[in-house]
Amino acid sequence: MSFTEPVRKYILSCIVALIVIGLIVASVMANNQDEKFRIDETLYNNAVQLQSNGDLDGAEEAISQVLKHQPNSEMANYVAALTNAQNGDLKRAAIYMQKVLDINPHKVEDPRFMIQLGEIFVGAEKYKEAKIVLLRCQESQWSLEDFPNYQEHVAALLTQIENL
Repeated sequence: MSFTEPVRKYILSCIVALIVIGLIVASVMANNQDEKFRIDETLYNNAVQLQSNGDLDGAEEAISQVLKHQPNSEMANYVAALTNAQNGDLKRAAIYMQKVLDINPHKVEDPRFMIQLGEIFVGAEKYKEAKIVLLRCQESQWSLEDFPNYQEHVAALLTQIENL
């Protein structure tokens, strides 16, 4: 079967048209995605700024907007946990910290995260989970440059749990 010259041109024109249409659609979709990302990034940065300035209610509202669009964002969940902990809602903070750990299981190797997780679990009265986390901190013999009493703090939290 052979194609005539006009049929070949028609087939080639259709292929080129499909490629151009595909590129236009991809470009439009990418621009929409970029805009959503910019909005989420602005909200996230705003939440962090509000948190550092002490406006915890504003930070909580901003980070909840980010979490509506990106519920599996490790950093957004982490900021939400810290903000809720600072606001005194330790049960909600524990949920967010657990979600961070679910999203990134390697956080168990981060000494700062683990001590914060242990403190939040103690405050949320999740003593069984807190004991597991704090024993991990103790067994790992971690220390932080800016937290020289890390192991003493872990031991104090474990003692607090044992006395309950």
